[in-house]
Amino acid sequence: MISTISRRYSLDEYRAIEEKAEGRSEYRDGEIVPMPGGTLKHSRIGRNILTYFSTMMRDTQFEPINSDLRLWIPEYRRGVYPDVMIFDGEPQLNGERLDEVLNPILIVEVLSPSTADYDRLSKFRMYRSIASFSKYLLVEQDEPFVERYSKQDKGWLLSDFSGLELSLALDSVSIDLPMAEIYRGIVFE
Repeated sequence: MISTISRRYSLDEYRAIEEKAEGRSEYRDGEIVPMPGGTLKHSRIGRNILTYFSTMMRDTQFEPINSDLRLWIPEYRRGVYPDVMIFDGEPQLNGERLDEVLNPILIVEVLSPSTADYDRLSKFRMYRSIASFSKYLLVEQDEPFVERYSKQDKGWLLSDFSGLELSLALDSVSIDLPMAEIYRGIVFE
C-alpha cells in the first residue's frame, strides 16, 4: 500500500506562492489546489456577463469584478476566484491585502464539467457564510441554462432559466440579465 503525504501550507506561504505563480490556485485551509484552465466558451460567457454588468452598472453604487480578484472566506479559510462578483459600494479588502475581498453581494460561476459539482455544493455552502451574499448564478456553457439562487428569509430560492428569450431579474442590483447577453456569440452544438 502506497501512502501519499500532502504538504500543508500556511496562508502566508500560499499568498507568496500565488503572487509569483503563472496560473491560479485556490487555498483550502492549508491545501493549495491548482485551478483548471478554462475553455474559449467559458471565457466568452464570463466576458459577456462582466461586460453587460459593467455597462448596466455604470454610474451606480454597484461594481462588477472579474476572476482576477481572490475572494477570502474566513469561516472556511478558503481563497477562491469566482468568475464574476458584484459589490454594493466599495469592496471590503481582507485587512491590508489588495488582492483579497470579503463582501460580494452576487457571485457568478460559469460551470465546467470538472468543477460543476464543487461550484453547486461545497462552494455554494461556503459562499453562504458571507453575510453580504444574496444572489448566486450558475451558468452552463453547453446550453442556454442558468440556475439563479436568491437568498430569502428562510433559505435560498432556486429558479431555472432555459432558452435565449428569457431574462433573469436581479433585484439586488436593480437590473435584468438577458440570457441572450450571457450567450452572445456562443454556438451550441
